[in-house]
Amino acid sequence: MELNVTDKAAQWYENELEIEDTSLRFYVRYGGSGLQPGFSLAIKIEKPENPVAIKRAGSIDYFIEEEDSWYFDSHSLTVDFDETWQEPNFNYEKNDG
Repeated sequence: MELNVTDKAAQWYENELEIEDTSLRFYVRYGGSGLQPGFSLAIKIEKPENPVAIKRAGSIDYFIEEEDSWYFDSHSLTVDFDETWQEPNFNYEKNDG
């Protein structure tokens, strides 16, 4: 799996959360809507332990832990910025193979 975070999305996280030079985890939570019915992604600031994907954008290391890899079901994640809603959005793309 691949993780991408656009510059605009990274800037939003840094400004909105008032963070820099840290690590931000995307993890699976129960509830909401997302790639898997009944689950969605959430974020928390913590250090990576066993990441399956990691991407540096701006001054933040964004990552996904191995325990959450089931959620992506052979998809990669791009975190982009939605100009209409003025917030990040998650785009999933099926990996070849």
